[in-house]
Amino acid sequence: MRGWCLVIVLVGGLLGGLGEPHCAAADPEASAAAVAALREAVAATEAWPAAAADKPWAATPLTRGDADEARRILWQARLARLRTERADEVAKRELRDGDLVMPFFMRTFGEKPAGGRSLWISLHGGGGAPAQVNDQQWENQQRLYEVPEGVYCSPRAPTNTWNLWHEPHIDRLFQRLIEDLVAVEGVDPDRVYILGYSAGGDGVYQLAPRMADHWAAAAMMAGHPNGVSLEPLRNVPFALQVGELDTAYDRARIGAEYGAALQRLHDADPEGYRALVKIHAGKGHWMDRDDAAALPWMARFTRDPVPKRVVWQPTAASPGSCYWLAVPPGEKLDGVTIIARRDAQTVTIESAEGIGRLLVRLDDRMLDCDQPVRIMHGDRVLYDGPVDRSIANLEATLERRGDASLTFSCQVALEFNAGR
Repeated sequence: MRGWCLVIVLVGGLLGGLGEPHCAAADPEASAAAVAALREAVAATEAWPAAAADKPWAATPLTRGDADEARRILWQARLARLRTERADEVAKRELRDGDLVMPFFMRTFGEKPAGGRSLWISLHGGGGAPAQVNDQQWENQQRLYEVPEGVYCSPRAPTNTWNLWHEPHIDRLFQRLIEDLVAVEGVDPDRVYILGYSAGGDGVYQLAPRMADHWAAAAMMAGHPNGVSLEPLRNVPFALQVGELDTAYDRARIGAEYGAALQRLHDADPEGYRALVKIHAGKGHWMDRDDAAALPWMARFTRDPVPKRVVWQPTAASPGSCYWLAVPPGEKLDGVTIIARRDAQTVTIESAEGIGRLLVRLDDRMLDCDQPVRIMHGDRVLYDGPVDRSIANLEATLERRGDASLTFSCQVALEFNAGR
């Protein structure tokens, strides 16, 4: 279909040949008309739904300026809808996922910056214990840290299990929490931070890599990694702190090992894996608030939603996308490792281990979409040709991610191991 730049490249066996592009150059008049049609459609609908994809004008190739304007229109329409739909749950300080309920505490610090407030999601300890124990830990977490500026938000885990912060529903609830506070409280989605103590630190170990493209930085205090891989933290500055005498579950020893692993990853990829690692001498499980040093360190960082290199190990709980990479619904994710980098007009798939289909999302923050784009795997060219910006791509990625910074105007689909 003209303009919908979903270029499908079939890669026979492990790799195949060059895909054929089917995209037309953007005509300025047709592009402007498509954006005008979008503006009229949004204005005519009180709460704009995800309904543009089937409109002929949604597939029209856009100029760069018109793609930027379409992104703005769609984002403002979504914000207006969420402010209406989500205001009540923010006022009640309570989110739901099926039968599960996640209350949250919220306190605001400092003056609101022009670009929006920062958001600090702070996870309490406890875990596999009676509800009253976790309630008490939640109350402690509400007072544990202060920030110079931002929304300090401490949720209460919906369950009382040992893995209370890394069950699959947490990903959904946290994405909704971020969406709510961006829309209702004016949070800057590029300055969202996650931190946690004890069982909350367990959660940070798991959620920082699992939801990597949500975070500007993360801080793990006195937790246990439970075997998690650190590789997806390539673009998430990570603070790791544990007391030297915190010997339960080998937290101190394993924390030191994970700190060394982060250093090795940084040495191999110096533009990534920024870390603050502190094993606090003479401290046990309680670090006497010395761990609060992580917060000003974290505040130095802002999320880059289109990093030059992405390391992604999807899980069943992940939303099926990470930064500018995605997999279609139904794709098997177990044991998958995807690594990709971009440089000028070229995207290189460094690893597609275990993957069947891969979506590469693009826009003018990453490269010049008016020029041909090449996608490589090793020394093989998978795609070499034009890409089109379209309203359909913008809306589809916005509705799936709920994040203006993770909204993309172009998309190329690759298929590996065809016929397996």
